[in-house]
Amino acid sequence: MNSEQHTGEKRILLVDDHGLMRAGMRALLDDMPGIRVVSECGNGLEALDIARHELPDIVLLDISLPGLNGLEVARQLRQAYPQIHVLMLSMHEGPEYVARALHSGAAGYLLKDSAFDELATALASVFSGRTYLCSALDPEIIARFADSAQRNESVLEILTPRQRQILQLIAEGHGPREIAAELNVSVKTVEAHRAQLMERLGIHHVPGLVRFAIRVGLISSEL
Repeated sequence: MNSEQHTGEKRILLVDDHGLMRAGMRALLDDMPGIRVVSECGNGLEALDIARHELPDIVLLDISLPGLNGLEVARQLRQAYPQIHVLMLSMHEGPEYVARALHSGAAGYLLKDSAFDELATALASVFSGRTYLCSALDPEIIARFADSAQRNESVLEILTPRQRQILQLIAEGHGPREIAAELNVSVKTVEAHRAQLMERLGIHHVPGLVRFAIRVGLISSEL
């Protein structure tokens, strides 16, 4: 049993690609009793690697992340480590984003402009096993997007996690060599995955892949 279990501390992994936002959130978390930030990062792939090693109690997770978006991180954490709670922290207040996040496995959704006022309440709710929605969000409106979130999830399930990673990187404008370096695989491996995902999706050009990635929420249309 580690020291955190002895003291009852809740262990937090903080994931946001904006350093200033992370610094502000960390300062807030450091002032909360019973909370300890065990690590922080700004990349989705790195977040998964840290989660595997640290096994935090909660991941405070942005949606728009390089390498692997927060929805995919939440999805993979839910499958591999269901004991880890995910609290989404996002600038996106559209109900489609919230519905996708909850469907991907997030236990809560907090808007960045409300985070500093509501973070303690959101963490307490998630720690106790309840779902938390930012007070600025309307649960009834979000519920209307549940079917759309389910459809997007079903479409993505025809791709492997690696293919979803490569699709996001392609949609972000990275070429095969950049993707190979990011994922620590060969260029031939990247090209093989790209060919397979194009075949599965029936999309055979990059602009089509970008549009698909935006439609299912792998990247934001604001990028």
